[in-house]
Amino acid sequence: MRALFLSLLLVATPAAALNEGLQCVPYARALSGVTIYGDAHTWWGQAEGKYDRGNDPEVGAVLAFPPHGNMRLGHVAAVRRIVDDRTIIISHANWSTIGGVRGHIEEDVRAVDVSEANDWSRVRVWYTPNEALGSTEWPVHGFIYPKQRRSEAEARKAVAILLKDRVIPALPAATPVRMAEAEKPAFKSAAVKTGFGLSGDLLKDIDRKAAKETKATSAPAKSVRLASVEKLIAKLPKS
Repeated sequence: MRALFLSLLLVATPAAALNEGLQCVPYARALSGVTIYGDAHTWWGQAEGKYDRGNDPEVGAVLAFPPHGNMRLGHVAAVRRIVDDRTIIISHANWSTIGGVRGHIEEDVRAVDVSEANDWSRVRVWYTPNEALGSTEWPVHGFIYPKQRRSEAEARKAVAILLKDRVIPALPAATPVRMAEAEKPAFKSAAVKTGFGLSGDLLKDIDRKAAKETKATSAPAKSVRLASVEKLIAKLPKS
């Protein structure tokens, strides 16, 4: 997965506002062509009657987040590619705090659907400082579909216009993430067969039960754990 980090600040921005870089809204608007203005948390409501909305990811669509936790104004991101029914590649701004500075652009990073129904109602998003998916499960409104998908050239031109009056300060060194990593399954456990991620606590509980069962049988603990996971997956709602 390739990540490009740019901290983008208004030329007239005072030094005290150094951490207030590019917001997610203008960047998502430039990439997608969805002409909605205002805070990100208002986009879903504003799109009603103006743009089609839904729960299925499409290239060029806008992924809309409601406020949650410390994210008081919501968030929007542009869908760049679909990897599988649980994984998409997005580009967005003002998500990760890198070197204490917000307002970075992160291109081609992963977002994974972790909802039980596979309806994209909850996602985990790549967090660059950790070089891994973030641990938070973010609620999602859904996807806003542009009336006409922008070509890559049109999207890049719109981004160039957006950035022409901004300066790019130096950033701390960051380890690039290979694009090929985006092709890897989101989960490495047996749950990858269904695309549903099991929580760490749930896996620990399975391990404890497996250890008890192993004492009473001659089966290896790893096999017992796998069987327990498969039983749990069988009980999950079908997507």
